[in-house]
Amino acid sequence: MNDARIILVPVFFIMLAELLLLVGQHYLSIWMHVGIILCLPLASVYFHNRELTMVFQALMLLSLLRLVNISMPVFFETTLYIFIFIYAPLIIPIYIVLNAQDFQFSFRISDEMKKDRVKYSFIAVIVALAIAQGEYAIIKAGYLIPDLSFMSLLQLSIVMIIFVGLIEEIIFRYILQTRLQQTLGIWPALLIASALFGVMHSGYGTIYEVLMTTIAGLVIGYIYIRTRSLYLITMIHGLTNVFLFGIIPHIGPGLGFF
Repeated sequence: MNDARIILVPVFFIMLAELLLLVGQHYLSIWMHVGIILCLPLASVYFHNRELTMVFQALMLLSLLRLVNISMPVFFETTLYIFIFIYAPLIIPIYIVLNAQDFQFSFRISDEMKKDRVKYSFIAVIVALAIAQGEYAIIKAGYLIPDLSFMSLLQLSIVMIIFVGLIEEIIFRYILQTRLQQTLGIWPALLIASALFGVMHSGYGTIYEVLMTTIAGLVIGYIYIRTRSLYLITMIHGLTNVFLFGIIPHIGPGLGFF
């Protein structure tokens, strides 16, 4: 099998593990993710290909994210702060991967965005709101804050932007999509990274949410291709969750305008 196409094997098994979670086969899904984490390092040794190794490392982060995500509710009550317990531990393996792959990590705002802040802020808000409205129509998310006071929205924004948005965008776009692009090309990388982003939302228990978040992944991934801005896509992702788990559940779909 062509070295590049071997990437599709772990991608298939990650998607299969997530689809098993979707249909309620939690234990089988967990063990499959454990197997993925154990097998990918062995595959890296076998193929002796640095490009493949970097993709395998990125894919391991997905299985690790799922295992941490599925285990945390056992130890902590499901509240806003559980997201901190889920995503904060991932900082260490992400740092290891970034360091091992010689990423020049940058979260700076480009000169173009500084010059046209209104335009890019508008893009971030509109894209985030559109995605959030689509997801809310599917999963009818409950609110994670008691009200829409400044402090409640600030707490939600810190968790959803700094922890959830930043961590997931580093994994899915900054690392995975970038490495897939170097190996497979721009459009296969965008499609695969977006499909994996979508299927990693199987925990919501509906295929429609998987499809919706796949579309969201395509939109955010395309924006990343055009701008190469981790800052912008993190804001879009984080604001999506602020709308989805804070503002829309309190105000209603359409934010009360219709």
